[in-house]
Amino acid sequence: MEKVKLGRTNIEVNKNGFGALPVQRVSIEEAQVILRKAYDHGIRFFDTARAYSDSEEKIGLALSDVREDIIISTKTMATDVEGFWKDLDQSLKMLKTDYIDIYQFHNPSFCPRPQDGTGLYEAMLEAKRQGKIRFIGLTNHALHIAREAVESGLYDTLQFPFSYLASSKEEELVALCQEKNVGFICMKALSGGLISRSDIAYAFLLQYKNALPIWGIQKVSELDEFLSYQDCHIKLTDEMKKIIENDRQELAGNFCRGCGYCMPCPKGIVINQCARMSLMLRRAPEAGWLSEKWQTEMKKIEECIHCNQCMKHCPYELNTPELLQKNYEDYWTFFK
Repeated sequence: MEKVKLGRTNIEVNKNGFGALPVQRVSIEEAQVILRKAYDHGIRFFDTARAYSDSEEKIGLALSDVREDIIISTKTMATDVEGFWKDLDQSLKMLKTDYIDIYQFHNPSFCPRPQDGTGLYEAMLEAKRQGKIRFIGLTNHALHIAREAVESGLYDTLQFPFSYLASSKEEELVALCQEKNVGFICMKALSGGLISRSDIAYAFLLQYKNALPIWGIQKVSELDEFLSYQDCHIKLTDEMKKIIENDRQELAGNFCRGCGYCMPCPKGIVINQCARMSLMLRRAPEAGWLSEKWQTEMKKIEECIHCNQCMKHCPYELNTPELLQKNYEDYWTFFK
């Protein structure tokens, strides 16, 4: 079983981390089965957030009796000190614990620092002094904010999207984390569903000794996939490398990762799916995407008012309206 150490925290866990965003979509009973099975098979790192509706509550219900054996990271999207403390207290209550191992700023639009006028970083330090958190982390999708956090020396961990579709700049970020002894927590290792071979994604990330992938899991069958890889010592084969190269060529450049930070749209467009519909049609069973429901959703692109709010909020600086139009045009070719 591969292990990974999260930088200067000295937290060492199984390289399979559990991303608990998807368990908000299943019942409490189903979530408890999934979370407990993950624990019983060696997963010790569980990542959640205050923004993930009842995800924290489900972790608390399923794992509070083994609290000392697991690592919990959660997040706050608070933009002021009052909201920070409200989120932290609620997270502690839902998780049935009196401390958080890694408490993270959740995709802030800037890198919180001491004396920046918000008081947010000072609140983190006070929470640590009180013993309510052990380490300070930050999650982001914007490369410049992520680099600033790592280089600042203020953060123990960084959570950032990373997969085999990553650019050289993103690979440099992982190396920077290792150089600065900052723990690297890897989200979106399946690139929002564009990567269909989880075994290849898993094998690829084994090359990065300081990266802890957190897999978004909402089904026992999905959990079983990742558990099987840790037992069979999976390696990156020549066939896998060829698939990676083909995927990089197909998906290189401006493609939507599906993060959803462009939303909500004033015209109700489901941007984080519609802006990558062409790719999903070619990389997943197409019947579901060609349904009446998705035809209706794609039709909404006609109502785009070009307010460009989506483009302003895109952490990857995509021209989202242009991307939507291209996907709209391509979508209807499937019906010809």
